[in-house]
Amino acid sequence: MANTGLQVMGLVLGVAGWAFGILVCVAPWWRVSAFVGDELVVSQVLWEGLWMTCLSQLGRLQCKVYDSGLALSGSAQMCRTLCVLSLLLCLLALMLSVTGLKCTRCLGDAHETKARLVLVGAALFLAAAFFFLLPVCWTAYVVIRDFYDPNVAAPLKRELGPALYLGWGVTVLMLVGGALLYLGSASPGVPAVPVFGKGAKGNPPSTAESKPEKVFV
Repeated sequence: MANTGLQVMGLVLGVAGWAFGILVCVAPWWRVSAFVGDELVVSQVLWEGLWMTCLSQLGRLQCKVYDSGLALSGSAQMCRTLCVLSLLLCLLALMLSVTGLKCTRCLGDAHETKARLVLVGAALFLAAAFFFLLPVCWTAYVVIRDFYDPNVAAPLKRELGPALYLGWGVTVLMLVGGALLYLGSASPGVPAVPVFGKGAKGNPPSTAESKPEKVFV
């Protein structure tokens, strides 16, 4: 039977993952300028994201949105697409999960249909976590690769930004939320443990009751 507590907890984690996922997607904190070499101006910090870059200088922050998305590299365009796809899957999963929760009355007493909706929502959360993990891990890989590449000039080296660490946390929230929704939405049916006693139905009679006792004279 469906477990309301697990369903609600999974939905809360899914909502948190979706909200923080939006923050990670739009934040310009994916990559930050690395302080290596002698020619880098330490008073300037350059932040780079999927949609904009920000320059922090003497306490002032100036941000600029990329002029053209088509002018970006194929890697940046792929990261954009996967993040947006993940957030859309999360939104669809939230709508299906809310509709199918046991504690809601959206579909009346159609418990089996509601359980299936929550299961589909759980699967969408897991897929969204996978699609969100790909751009985060790929960006981290590119940053680390370029940082240790001697052919890359020092002013062009970057470090991992806080958005990447938050992105890994978002992936965990989506995964755990989807798993709890799945565990809390088992298909209703015959209980796994048989019930014995007067209220039991369909239980075979015991051997002692089915066979008459023999009386010896």
